[in-house]
Amino acid sequence: MAAEKLTAEQLAEIERKYDPESAFRATGRSMAAVITTALVAMSVYHFYASGFALIQELTHRGIHLAFVLGLVFLLFSWRKSLSTEMAPAAWYRFDGVPVFDIILAMLGIVAAMYLPLLPSAALAQRVGNPSASDVFMGSALLLLTLEASRRSVGITLPLIAIGFIGFALFGPWMPGALKHGGASWAGLVNHLYMTNQGIYGIAIGVMAKYVFLFILFGVLATRIGLGQLFIDLAMVIAGRYAGGPAKVAIFSSAFMGTISGSSIANTVTTGALTIPAMKKVGYSSRFAAAVEATSSTGGQITPPILGAAAFIMVEYLEMPLRDILAAALFPALLHYFGIFIMVHLEAKRLGLRGLRAEELPKAWLVLRQNWMSIIPLAVLVYFILSGRTPDFAAVYGIIACVVVGFLNPLNRLTLRDFVTALASGARNTIAVGAAAATVGVVVGVVTLTGVGFRLGYVVVQTATDIGGFLSTVWLLDYFTVGQWALFVSLILIAFSCIIMGAGIPTTATYIILVAVAAPALSQLGVQPLVSHFFVFYYGVLADITPPVALAAYAAAGISGSNPFQTGNTAFRLGIAKALVPFVFVYSPSLLLVAEGFSWPAFFTTLAGAMLGIACIGAAFSGYILTKMSQAERWYLGLVGLLFVAPGLSTMAIGVAALSPVLYRQWLRRDPVVLAHPGP
Repeated sequence: MAAEKLTAEQLAEIERKYDPESAFRATGRSMAAVITTALVAMSVYHFYASGFALIQELTHRGIHLAFVLGLVFLLFSWRKSLSTEMAPAAWYRFDGVPVFDIILAMLGIVAAMYLPLLPSAALAQRVGNPSASDVFMGSALLLLTLEASRRSVGITLPLIAIGFIGFALFGPWMPGALKHGGASWAGLVNHLYMTNQGIYGIAIGVMAKYVFLFILFGVLATRIGLGQLFIDLAMVIAGRYAGGPAKVAIFSSAFMGTISGSSIANTVTTGALTIPAMKKVGYSSRFAAAVEATSSTGGQITPPILGAAAFIMVEYLEMPLRDILAAALFPALLHYFGIFIMVHLEAKRLGLRGLRAEELPKAWLVLRQNWMSIIPLAVLVYFILSGRTPDFAAVYGIIACVVVGFLNPLNRLTLRDFVTALASGARNTIAVGAAAATVGVVVGVVTLTGVGFRLGYVVVQTATDIGGFLSTVWLLDYFTVGQWALFVSLILIAFSCIIMGAGIPTTATYIILVAVAAPALSQLGVQPLVSHFFVFYYGVLADITPPVALAAYAAAGISGSNPFQTGNTAFRLGIAKALVPFVFVYSPSLLLVAEGFSWPAFFTTLAGAMLGIACIGAAFSGYILTKMSQAERWYLGLVGLLFVAPGLSTMAIGVAALSPVLYRQWLRRDPVVLAHPGP
């Protein structure tokens, strides 16, 4: 399918195909009206509850979960293949929705609201001693949560939750350090359902309090023209240079990442423009798709949205959001720097041109037409930096979006558009809400059984044993057992994050893995902030890591390239994201707000990381000033690793080792290619 011929409907179909969170059921008009009304009500409720009401925490979480479960069973079919077209009329369906799913939706609402509606005194007496009705409703909610998660995000996360439930029930039969006393079904339901350590825990609380509002803000900001402004500004900034459209993809995705926390949505939104433009100037379909996918995954690590993970960190680490965003800033910039280096070298190697003047928008015209759309983002950032709570900042950011939308004559927000945006914002939170409730099950088992510390002990012990062996090997004995243990632990955790992230959303991966990583890394002296960011970054990397590289596959659907090859290329382009977490583990100053921060350490680490990423990017590209041999590429890649290790001594060694390669490249440099006509 040629990218130039894709329509908006085809792009939406690509997003539904590769993003299970967007595979909504086709319904008739009556049911569509019911669903839209519920979605709008969900948005209105969350805006009111966060901005103007004082609602008890458990009640707020219960209402949010009731909306999520009710809408999941109406929006998602029990089998994905049934969601693509309207089901034929039958006695057991109402306007395209099976009656059984309607019953499940109502049961989900009842089960979610049963506990919050209990009198506080009665609830306090029954925690630890649940009644038969409590166990029944808790069991129903648990099963409905697992099924809702399966429908909306896939089978992997529910299977993980079931595995943890089995671990809790069959603790006495677990091997070695994992053995524990076990729990009865009533005791397990009590912990997962009647305390704030399970389904009604931090994960669903963060979704209800923060994430919903920020997703709604992103939808409204895009609708009033902020997304188009970002794309146009990226064209103005980077479009004229060699391989311009690919650089536009990087900048536009970085800008879009400030208001979008979804890799796939970002890929489809910006890729519809950038992928055809990249192909037009001479990039292959595979490379064009990979550039867009890799750039778009950066949206989840780009402030101020950061997906949902930033708000989870706020709750777990008890840090202000502005500190979390400050910590995320330079690692995100290094991610985009790594992609930029590879894109630039690829353009130079192929002799690709930039966009011509007539193909570029005029900067003054772009700013004159869309300057008002930047106001809501400025309001949001101002309140975050001033120390206000995230929900306060989001509420006023949403208000600013509405005001600007109704005042801006070029992107005027009509009442119909406003209602559609409210429905879209709520719809985009449904799947992640179901995933958060399921993650609550996993976290509840971790707190009930202490398995996080047990698994952490197993990881550290395994890494220590391997480190003990490596420290006896010639040349490797320069490092101590403790240093090898930390390095091996990081490798094991990184692979675990990538494997788990291949089948479940980034936020779910982050919450589950941090339960293991944080205890393990804390035993090795790693700060909590650093360990949280390490897990988060590797969870994001799964979106461009085959065999389940969803963002890369969505981009391949737009460009018409091979999905698996696109995923391999995207992983190569995103190699910086795989290296940066190791950099800030060994030099936390890169995160700006980590303990022990100093400006000399920060600048040394940043410079070393940039040089290392540039070397590794050149090694993968096979080109600096001319084509490199395989031996030169391997040598340059190893030199790049020296720069990534922090410290002036390693940087000096790296510069000395790099000099011969640069000298040879200068002697053999290619003639300057001023332009390439493109196909």
